[in-house]
Amino acid sequence: MNINNKELKKYIPIANLIAKTFGRYCEVVIHDLTVPQNSVIYAVNNHVTGRKVGQAFDHLVKQVLLSSKFENDYLANYKIRTDDGKEIKSSTALIRDSNEKVIGALCVNYSLESMIHFKEFLDDFMGIGQDEEEKEKENVELMENVVEIADDLIDRIIANYGTEELKRKEKIKLIKFMDEKGIFLIKGSVDKVAEKLGISKVTVYSYLDEIKKTID
Repeated sequence: MNINNKELKKYIPIANLIAKTFGRYCEVVIHDLTVPQNSVIYAVNNHVTGRKVGQAFDHLVKQVLLSSKFENDYLANYKIRTDDGKEIKSSTALIRDSNEKVIGALCVNYSLESMIHFKEFLDDFMGIGQDEEEKEKENVELMENVVEIADDLIDRIIANYGTEELKRKEKIKLIKFMDEKGIFLIKGSVDKVAEKLGISKVTVYSYLDEIKKTID
């Protein structure tokens, strides 16, 4: 196991403790967000969702940062589904360094498959309410925090691709990755990416249209 970030390495005993406490249905993942494209640096009980070291983050932007319930750098008890349809109860906490910069995330994923037939008796424990799509509440301070985190992610995604001038196909590849991860759902992200890649906002949108057409 080769984890370069000493700050994040400190969280490995915590990850193991959580997994041991809640058993084989509890997966704990540590992300290094200074390398977004390969953010997963540690995973225990990873049979729950199949997360592997070297993979990128999935739900951080779309379901955590953009949630109205995301507060104080964490979101507890949100629901995700794996590619094979498993229902998972997840919680994510951001990890900051001594300079208050977000450098990582600790994610707990608990499989509900073994409990699904007893859900009505276990709703209180599972903590998944029925109002997950309730209206987003306006919170300026929270949104500023989210934008700052997204800006850092954009910087790191581009920086980790290399310092040389990027060719068109490389820029499209980066934009595709950011689109898949929900970066462009954050206000101002298109302008930020355009500035960092040295292209216009119109070009970013044209690349996104091109990506959409190849998917369709």
